[in-house]
Amino acid sequence: MKQVYDFLCRLKENNNREWFERHKSEYKDAQAEFNSFIEKLIVEIARFDSDIRPDLLDVKDCIFRIYRDIRFSKNKAPYKTYMGGYICKGGKKSPYAGYYFHVEPLSDGWGADHVLEPGQEFLGGNLLAAGLYCPESKVVQSLRDEISVNGDSFLRALKRARGFRLDTYQVLKKVPKGFEGADEKWKELLKHKDFSVSLPIDNSFLFAPDLLERTAEKFSLTCEFNRILNMAVQYALEEM
Repeated sequence: MKQVYDFLCRLKENNNREWFERHKSEYKDAQAEFNSFIEKLIVEIARFDSDIRPDLLDVKDCIFRIYRDIRFSKNKAPYKTYMGGYICKGGKKSPYAGYYFHVEPLSDGWGADHVLEPGQEFLGGNLLAAGLYCPESKVVQSLRDEISVNGDSFLRALKRARGFRLDTYQVLKKVPKGFEGADEKWKELLKHKDFSVSLPIDNSFLFAPDLLERTAEKFSLTCEFNRILNMAVQYALEEM
């Protein structure tokens, strides 16, 4: 994965079309390495998550374009400075919870040999994540309905996802209307609009020869969390 990371470092310093066109072959080599990894990761995740079917899920269904949509953005940089792959039932455009692998050079000048200190947080950077990001309102309602009667299962799944942290990007200040009577220990969960967990990974993890096995092992800890989320997603889809 170092070839991918090194290319993204150079792109971050030269985010313009002229440089990109001159180094198009390097991009294609990095993209090929990343795609190959995601293809293998699909197979590994399928070993513990029956929703993931390698025979039905192609790499192109899981990866994102490097070209940015700058039409309505103040940031006119034409390229993303990261590569990401989202592995879930139906691919990245489906409503289901899944597993996200993200490679991105750090923004603060740390080098490729930087090791993440305990408790240290990234602003950007390499990341493993699982769950749902920006789900539709009916899905959020379904998730809250499930939590309001079975919140302990969510809490157990979060505890099982050792090392991952529940993201708090979009959290209401108050318990949503209709859920005020829920068990006190579930009320913080009910405030969430996103249901995702994340684990920053440092470059020693990213460049390790057993990256595939280590990534799959980490994601396996979030399988129960995704299973619960997808049950609620399915309920919402059946009512839409």
